[in-house]
Amino acid sequence: MSTAAMDIHDILQYLPHRYPILLVDRVLEVVPGERIKALKNVTVNEPFFPGHYPHHPVMPGVLIIEALAQTAAILSFKTNGGKPDDKSVYYFVGIDGARFKRPVSPGDQMILEVSIVAHKRGIWKFAAKAKVDDQVAAEAELMCTVRPVE
Repeated sequence: MSTAAMDIHDILQYLPHRYPILLVDRVLEVVPGERIKALKNVTVNEPFFPGHYPHHPVMPGVLIIEALAQTAAILSFKTNGGKPDDKSVYYFVGIDGARFKRPVSPGDQMILEVSIVAHKRGIWKFAAKAKVDDQVAAEAELMCTVRPVE
């Protein structure tokens, strides 16, 4: 069962991130327990572009992976039927097979596709791809978990 798209106001309820690290602009579709498709509009006004190759701006790969992880977090919260709170944090616990296949530049629209591979003992494993113009820009297997704040 696919749920309706989520705008930025909905996303802010599912992610604790805020500017400048919030990297998901819209959720296009989500199927709890299965997959999610979201987008990130990449603009020249991003705070990292002035320092990341000013003569040829490119979105840092680590931020592409972060956008995929944020998308995965929304999927896990939607799957569990909950929302984040101040008593826990959603953490990366692993990134495998990360590959970067094309640069992401100002003006691009990244489509973030994440699907659940497994969920055992509180660890989520996801297959994740970021695409621009239907070409894979980056892909990785992500592992994440929710842990209480100490």
